[in-house]
Amino acid sequence: MPVGPMVRRLFGPHERQISNAYRAIYINLDRFAEALNLWVPDASNILEVGCGEGAVTERLARLYPEAKITGIDISPRLGRLYDGPTDRVSFVRQTVQELAAARPGQYDLVILSDVLHHVPASMHAELLAAIRQALAPGGSFVFKEWERTATPIHWLCYLSDRWLTGDRVRYMTRQELRDRLVATFGRQQIAGELRIGPWRNNLATLVRA
Repeated sequence: MPVGPMVRRLFGPHERQISNAYRAIYINLDRFAEALNLWVPDASNILEVGCGEGAVTERLARLYPEAKITGIDISPRLGRLYDGPTDRVSFVRQTVQELAAARPGQYDLVILSDVLHHVPASMHAELLAAIRQALAPGGSFVFKEWERTATPIHWLCYLSDRWLTGDRVRYMTRQELRDRLVATFGRQQIAGELRIGPWRNNLATLVRA
């Protein structure tokens, strides 16, 4: 079992607050939510791929109060710390490949946030192709990743992620990330790019279907 879940269980009722504080060292999720709202002010059917325990999902539920939101992950812990409406938000344990095959072209907004560095490079093309399949015509895909740089904060991020999750994480450069998107969606579909505080390593990209 990864070290992270074992350590976090020791926090008991304070796990949520400590988890949020740890995450805030690396990314301001409220600023990420602002970027989403700037790029996609309205959405009715949203898919979050690799939703984890629900931190971004919670913000999506506030940003889009009328939208139906589906969070998927292969982890059994998905949505565990989510605190928001449950009537229009659901968590499903499945891969995006399975979901896209069952519901192609159904989502006007898809989010993939800080997931790709946990996925083996050999599976990147398949994962992104499934996201493209799930997108509705004219829909938006918001892709957020941590950019690899030769900086102390990057190495701190890498070591903590590697230790806490146990995954063989591999971060990519900005050009590598962009090449991945262009290979799947095409250069003309890249519609925007933003840095999310508190570190420039947080790179968000908007792709239009």
